[in-house]
Order: sequence, then structure tokens, then C-alpha cells
Amino acid sequence: MSIRPLIALVLTICCAFVSAAELAIQPLTPAVVSYTYRNEFKADVPGTLDRIKALGIRDIEFSNLFGQTAENLRALLDERGLTCSSFGVSYDDLREKTDVVAANAKALGAKYVRVAWLPNRQPFTREIAVQTAQEFNAIGRELRQKYGLTYCYHNHGYEFVQDGDGTLFDLLVQKTDPADVSYELDLLWAFLPSADPAALLLKYPGRFKLLHLKDLKKGVPTGDLSGKTHPDNDVTLGTGQLDMPAIIRAAQQVGVVHYYIEDESSRTAEQVPASLEYLRSIAK
Repeated sequence: MSIRPLIALVLTICCAFVSAAELAIQPLTPAVVSYTYRNEFKADVPGTLDRIKALGIRDIEFSNLFGQTAENLRALLDERGLTCSSFGVSYDDLREKTDVVAANAKALGAKYVRVAWLPNRQPFTREIAVQTAQEFNAIGRELRQKYGLTYCYHNHGYEFVQDGDGTLFDLLVQKTDPADVSYELDLLWAFLPSADPAALLLKYPGRFKLLHLKDLKKGVPTGDLSGKTHPDNDVTLGTGQLDMPAIIRAAQQVGVVHYYIEDESSRTAEQVPASLEYLRSIAK
């Protein structure tokens, strides 16, 4: 190749990267994870739904029924014009009570069934990752074919063990069938073990249907594979260590469907409204 075409090729590639980095952030319609208001829901389900609606939030990912039947909870949502797009359950319940889980998800109106923790699989090893991928494929296939639901696995930090040129999370994604297994990217639980959330989204376009919007307190060291951190290390979006604009640009570029604010801290009354305002401020 002569020098002139080579220069043109390099300039084209550079422009593509610049364009991706400068993509405008489209306005989000963020939802919330029920775990954010777990204590409030335990005390008063209708009142907590009213509180969420008052914030302008219209969609919730439920991780618990909070003493309600799925049908009763759906009625409370419908009365307020709220929806449930995703239903989080334990891995044991999904495997052992698949019919019940699916029926509850359908009653709630959810399209996704999500698992966020794999019991007794830490430390995560290559053997466990391969076995887990096989199980995910079977579970996801059943949910899709029998119930019309999409299975999503939510990373929790311990999966990012180094494995060759990647991690065991990479192995999990690569060994699961995109038709049957999707993922929910939890930003904090990718960043804390030292992964790059934006790079992950771009590496696996189409695999992440759901996203947990979380930020990590400045000064908290990364490289932690425990899957645990103090709840108050969750801070208002945009005030922590994560490059939120870059992550959201990547998420919008690869077609993430639902964005859920999850704030596990003791400061949700202050932080959730501030996070919503931050998300509004970065949209162009």
C-alpha cells in the first residue's frame, strides 16, 4: 500500500474513534431497583411506590415481592401507572422453582428474569465458570421457549478472575448462547475488580440488555474480587470513580434496553434525586 492510501486509512480510523467518543448522550428514562428502597418497601409497599413515582421514575426492577403476591404487587403498580420490566430471584429458586419464578415474572409484567449471585461458587474458577455457563444455557433456553422470558445474569465482582488474556467473566459470556443468555452489567461490580465497564459493553455488543447505574466512592481501592463492599461506598452518580458519560455512551451505542439506578447506601433520600439530576445534566 502506498503512503497516501495508508494515511487516509489511519485518518478514517482515528475519526471513527473520535466520533464514538463524542457521541451525544441521549436522554435516559432511568428506572430503579427495588433493593434501593428495600427498607422502605418492607415497611410500606404502597407508600414506597408513591415515593418512587413522585421522583418521576416509572419502572422498577423488583428483587423481592415484599410480602405481596405477584398479582397484588402488579395491581399496585397498575394503579400508579408503574411497570416492572425485570424480576430478580435467587439462583436456587430459578433452578428449583422455575415454574413459580416464571409465573411471578409474567404476573408482574416483567420481560427479564435476573440472577445476581451464585451461592457457594466463590472463589470462581475456570471449572465452575464452564459448569455455570452450561447451566445458564439450559435455564435460559427453558425460560425463552416455555415462557417467553429472557434470562439475565448480573455480575457481582468475583467473576473477573484473570484467565489467559481475559477473565472468567469473558469465558462466561463466550460460552453462553446469545439467544438464551443475556447480561445485566452492574457498573460498580465490574469496576471494583478493575474491569472497564465501557470497554465490556463495546466488547460484547448485544449481550447486555440491562444495566445497574452505580458509582464507587473515591478512594476505595479496586482489584477487589470478593463481591462485597460497604453499602455506603455507593455514591451519587457522577461523584465517584466511574467515567459515567463514557459508560452511558457505550451502553447507548450497543443497545442496552433498561437502565436501573441501584443505590445500596444509607443516603438514598439524598442520593437518588441527585443521581437523577446528574443523568439529566449529561444528556445533550
